[in-house]
Amino acid sequence: MRIGVLTGGGDVPGLNPAIQTITRQATDLGWEVIGIRRGWRGLLDFDLDDPDGSLDTCTMSLTATSVRAIDRLSSTVLHTSRTDVATLEEGTAHILKVIAHLNIDALVPIGGVDTLAYAAQLQAHGVKVNTIPKTMDNDVFGTDYCIGFSTAVTRSVDAINALRTPAGSHERIGIIELFGRKSGETALMSGYLADTPRVLIAEVPFDMEQLADMLMADRADNPSNYTMAVISEGARIKGSDAVEYGETDASGHRRLGGISDIVSEEFKRLTGAGTISQKLSYLMRTGTPDALDTMVARSMGAMAVQHLVQGRDGLMIAVRDGAYQSVPVSTCIEGQRRVDVAAHYDKDAYRPNIHNINSKPMFLG
Repeated sequence: MRIGVLTGGGDVPGLNPAIQTITRQATDLGWEVIGIRRGWRGLLDFDLDDPDGSLDTCTMSLTATSVRAIDRLSSTVLHTSRTDVATLEEGTAHILKVIAHLNIDALVPIGGVDTLAYAAQLQAHGVKVNTIPKTMDNDVFGTDYCIGFSTAVTRSVDAINALRTPAGSHERIGIIELFGRKSGETALMSGYLADTPRVLIAEVPFDMEQLADMLMADRADNPSNYTMAVISEGARIKGSDAVEYGETDASGHRRLGGISDIVSEEFKRLTGAGTISQKLSYLMRTGTPDALDTMVARSMGAMAVQHLVQGRDGLMIAVRDGAYQSVPVSTCIEGQRRVDVAAHYDKDAYRPNIHNINSKPMFLG
C-alpha cells in the first residue's frame, strides 16, 4: 500500500510528530509513504505533463530515515497552505488524476475544518481517506481535542504572565489578543489558566463602557495597581463587526486582528488610563509541541494507519469523552464547535465561569 500524507491550513506544533508516526507505522508494515507538499495545493499544482519535475516540487518521499528527527522541529516539514474550497472543487478531476498517477491507495490529511471538509468530498469520489484534526482554536466539530490546542494555550499563558511585569511596573491595563476567529476557547482557557480577571470571547459581544468600568475596578483591587484582560481576535464590541483587514486569503477569509488596539484606544478615551496592547499572533504556534500535543499527534497518527490495516477508511480520528475514537470523516461539517457559554462563561462579567466540571472533557469543550 502507498499512503499520501498532507498538512493543510495554519501550522501548529504537533504536525511533525504525527507525520513521523504515520511514516514509521506504515513503513514497518512494508508500505510506502509519500508526503504532499503545501497541503491540497501540492495536488492542484502537480503538472501531469511534467510529472518528474512535479515530483520534486509537489511531493516528498517519507521514510523511517527521513523522518527520524523531525519531531524535534516545529511546524510541518511538508509545509502548508490555505486553499479555497471552491478552487479545490473545480480542480477535483485533476486531483483525482494526480492521486491515481502517484499510485496513492489512501490519504491521511491533517488539518482544520476546511482541509478535512475537502477530504470528505474526496472520500465521496472513492478515495480512501482517514483524517486527523488540528487547530489552535480547537474548533473542529466532532472531536473534543485538536492537535495544537494545548501548546497554543501553554504559549499564551506563559506570555500573559510575562506581560504582567511591564503592566505592573507602569500600572497599566494589559490587553492581550489571541487567535480565535469564531471560537473563543483558546482565549477562555488561556485567561482561565493565567487567572486574568476579564476574558472577551468571539461568541459574546461586549459593551465597551461596561468593560472599562470593570477594568478600572480590577486595577484598583490589585495592590500592584494593574490588571490583565485576554481577548479573542474575533471578539467584537456590541453593535460592531469583528475587525478584519487586508485582502481575502486563499480560504476566502480576510485576516482578523486589531481588536486589542481598538479596545486599548477606547479604554484610554473613556478613562484616561494607560494600557499595554499586545497581539500574540503567530507566537502562539511557534516551537515544538508540548507533551500533550506530542502524545495526541502520535496517537492519532498511529490510529489513522491502524484503521487502514483493518480495512477501515472514511474516518476522522477524534478524542471524545476522554477516549480516542473514530467518527465518519464528514462529521467535521455537520455542526460548529464553539464555547458553551451557558456552562463556562459569565457573559455579564466577561470572565470564565467554570464551576461545574464533573464529567466534563479535560478541556471543558
